[in-house]
Amino acid sequence: MVRDLHYTATRHGQRPLELPYMTVQTRSYAIRNEQMAASVPEALLESPGVMVQQTSHGQGSPFIRGFTGFRTLMLVDGIRLNNSTFRDGPNQYWSTVDALAVERLELVKGPASVMYGSDAIGGTVNALMRAPGYGIRPGLKWKGASYYRFGSAERAHLGRTELSGADLEQWGFSLGLTGKTLGDVQGGHEVGRQPHTGYDQWDTDAKADYFFSPRTKLTLAYQRTQQDDVERTHRTIYGLSWHGLTAGTDLQHYFDQMRQLTYARLAHETERGDRFTGTVSWHRQDEFQLVQRANRTTQRNTVDVNTAGLSLQGESPSKIGTLVYGVEHYRDYVDSYQHNFNAAGAFTGAAIQGPVADDSLYDLLGIYAQDDIPLVDRLHFIIGGRINWARAEAGILRDPQTGLPTSFTDSWSNLSGSSRLVWQPDESKRWSLYTGASQGFRAPNLSDLTRFDIARSGELETAALDLKPERFLSVETGVKTVQKNWEAGLACYHTFIDDFIVRTPTGAIIGGNLEVTKRNASQGWVHGVELNARGYLGAGLTLFGNVAWQEGQADAFPTSNALSVRGPLSRLQPLTGLTGLRWDSFRTGFFAETYGMMSDRQHRLSADDARDTQRIPPGGTPGWATLNFRTGYDWKGRIRAVAALENALDADYRIHGSGYNQPGRNFKLSLEYRF
Repeated sequence: MVRDLHYTATRHGQRPLELPYMTVQTRSYAIRNEQMAASVPEALLESPGVMVQQTSHGQGSPFIRGFTGFRTLMLVDGIRLNNSTFRDGPNQYWSTVDALAVERLELVKGPASVMYGSDAIGGTVNALMRAPGYGIRPGLKWKGASYYRFGSAERAHLGRTELSGADLEQWGFSLGLTGKTLGDVQGGHEVGRQPHTGYDQWDTDAKADYFFSPRTKLTLAYQRTQQDDVERTHRTIYGLSWHGLTAGTDLQHYFDQMRQLTYARLAHETERGDRFTGTVSWHRQDEFQLVQRANRTTQRNTVDVNTAGLSLQGESPSKIGTLVYGVEHYRDYVDSYQHNFNAAGAFTGAAIQGPVADDSLYDLLGIYAQDDIPLVDRLHFIIGGRINWARAEAGILRDPQTGLPTSFTDSWSNLSGSSRLVWQPDESKRWSLYTGASQGFRAPNLSDLTRFDIARSGELETAALDLKPERFLSVETGVKTVQKNWEAGLACYHTFIDDFIVRTPTGAIIGGNLEVTKRNASQGWVHGVELNARGYLGAGLTLFGNVAWQEGQADAFPTSNALSVRGPLSRLQPLTGLTGLRWDSFRTGFFAETYGMMSDRQHRLSADDARDTQRIPPGGTPGWATLNFRTGYDWKGRIRAVAALENALDADYRIHGSGYNQPGRNFKLSLEYRF
């Protein structure tokens, strides 16, 4: 039977020890029945070296090795979630992927821009969604599940129902429906209830396979997500004053999000082991924003993006290694509006554009090849290259100088390369040492070039039409091992940043907000160390933990009349760690664990961070630690019940850069029945 391709950063399935990267894989069992995550960002909270900033309860954005937003890449079944309207810094779009429909999350840290293009700088996450379950023998096979999760501090009720049917020889299908309602989050013992932090979400998904032959498979898939009333509370009068935070002035500031993905994929495997896939996709992402100011005037903004995607990929064994090659093209069709209303609710007119330029196109083309070459026994050399081409055609935007309508067209191209070595010194292949360097390239997108929208705390970002691409070079060395009774990984990395695009004040005040624009701010760097380990002590006991440290600097422009100043990279991850002890009774199906999470105080703030007092307290985000407990029971894989007590000491804390505080003492319960 044709094998499913694993669309990881190397674009073909490999064992973790064979990869020249640090990787994290999170299975659906952990997402649903252990972490009980409400969103994909929350499912990454316990991943080493990842800081999950949450602007609101329904809007999360992981920082991976110092980067987030449009400098990290999210894939859904190998198809780009990122589009040309994604903003600098944290954004909300990863939360539009249904965590309860994910079969597994594959995180590959470090640049993957040779394989995936212009925005895979900090890391790449591929969400592989639920698929039909095939048995080992021909014949019809049915299975399904019903799932429910409760959270006390989140006032959360999550549910999912799914069904699949499959015949190994010819076809298979899966269907799923998810509903989520989350109330106002109860913070720690000081903060208490945080008003206007709840939201609702509905998700549906369907997937069908048809086998023309055992080696040729057609897959059709559809996904839809609808998020309603996700408030950015920190920008409103309901924002916290915790540790000196400044509440916003808006009376309302909320988002509705809708995402639809439809794709068809044809996969074929030859008898000699060549694999070929072709994918056609249509991705629709609609964003509606309502902002009611203190004077009760209202703005209603929309950004509608339809993305047509086409990708062709081949994988061929040869005398000089395993060659992976392909071409992909994505085109964004963008509509963006802003409608204004007075305090009485009467329409007063439409702006020239919405948050980004209206009636716009953005093309992203990549041609890539990578060869995995065995040099000598257990030593591999992996070399790759990618031709990138991007073109922006902004149809209607507000000229930042005259305020009149204008248009804009520009394009950029680049050749990026990557080379890495992997050495497994022992014959049993239980150790892996790797080193390498990878180039990164990120062309300006429509958000960089044409944004006209509120940014951070009371700043208004305006268009910047003379931007150049950002360039990166990352070097990394690491060691990984999987032994009989323990496993561990250690990575050290350093990323050089050139022509980094940052916000800078213009000195103007527009509508009471400080105007900022963007410019290429010369150079910078970020480096860090990540360590994770797990030891199997016997009698079902497992000791585990991880720690991450990071430092970075970049040139910035803190005022309108100043030269560039070297300062900390924005929203650096503070020293963080996790440690825990777990017991599994493999005979009875019970497990129990306790673990602690900690974060040091983050006082290394960029100029932008220091101004962002709605999310970052003056002087920095306080350090924190939580104590957590979980226990559960799995009866023959059919009935799974898990209870958890998170933040047992009811601490008040927020993850650095977030717009609300994390839940206080939180009792979680999940129940799942599978048939």
